[in-house]
Amino acid sequence: MTLPTPPPDTAGASPGASGRVGQAETSGRSDRRRIIFLDVDGTLLEHGSHVSPSTGPAIRAVREAGHLVYLSTGRSASDIHPDVAEIGFDGAVTNSGALVVSGGQVVVDRPLSPAATDRMLTALRSRGIRYFLQTRDAVYASDDMAELMRDYAAALEAREAAGQQVRPEDSLVGLAQRRFPSVDEADLTRIDKAVFVSDHPEGLDELREDLGDEFLIVPGSMPLPGGSNGEISERETTKGSAIELLLAHLGMHADDAIAVGDSWNDIEMFQVCGVSVAMGNAQPELKELADFVTTDVLDDGIANALRRLGLI
Repeated sequence: MTLPTPPPDTAGASPGASGRVGQAETSGRSDRRRIIFLDVDGTLLEHGSHVSPSTGPAIRAVREAGHLVYLSTGRSASDIHPDVAEIGFDGAVTNSGALVVSGGQVVVDRPLSPAATDRMLTALRSRGIRYFLQTRDAVYASDDMAELMRDYAAALEAREAAGQQVRPEDSLVGLAQRRFPSVDEADLTRIDKAVFVSDHPEGLDELREDLGDEFLIVPGSMPLPGGSNGEISERETTKGSAIELLLAHLGMHADDAIAVGDSWNDIEMFQVCGVSVAMGNAQPELKELADFVTTDVLDDGIANALRRLGLI
């Protein structure tokens, strides 16, 4: 695996609705050193399982040209799909900005306080909401979440055995078949964030009511089963704030940074980076914030964006 981990033409692309003109948007090659932050789900990876064949070569060409490329994801480092990790990156912003690794060195590590973790778990349990807990190197599941995923896996297998089509968005790349350690095994002093699944569409709003003064609660970017799902992190812990800390560490300016994403948890990095690119499959609200919109994730979206930026 080549992902740094913590120790122990552009057919279809369009301008962003914001009308902003990104400083790096150009039809020619860029000689200025840039740092690019790429979301994973919906940006590099479609529905957890498919990477466009053009994506890896495009990213490697950008790095060979002397630019830096980092992942910027809500996932934990241990949960990065191998097809993404093997592309090779200079580092990663993971757990929605709680952890940043650059060149194999941890440069940001900011788990929730024990009091914040306790408050979050109390709200999840009182609402009867299933959840995952993420640390810097593992993902833990509540008992009811593990049961939900087992039932989901069995249902998918039954559909496949009956010859029924299983859509890519249903497969989740074997997520349902995975066996996660219990939250009882997690070190509650090292929790970075939670991912939740509610049986009810109003689950996300309920958690915002309970926790919104202290936590950032956003809709999930993964097609998990259930009525609603999302992510919970400390309000100041975002991809954007993590990128600011990393740029300071590297001695680089935000004007040199480019963000590419598709979902709600990418908003803050769009606000921080000098140039922002929304995937063709991105949320409409994110497209409104972008300097331009590239093609969909499997329609060479990354390669087309990097080409339009003059990086390849």
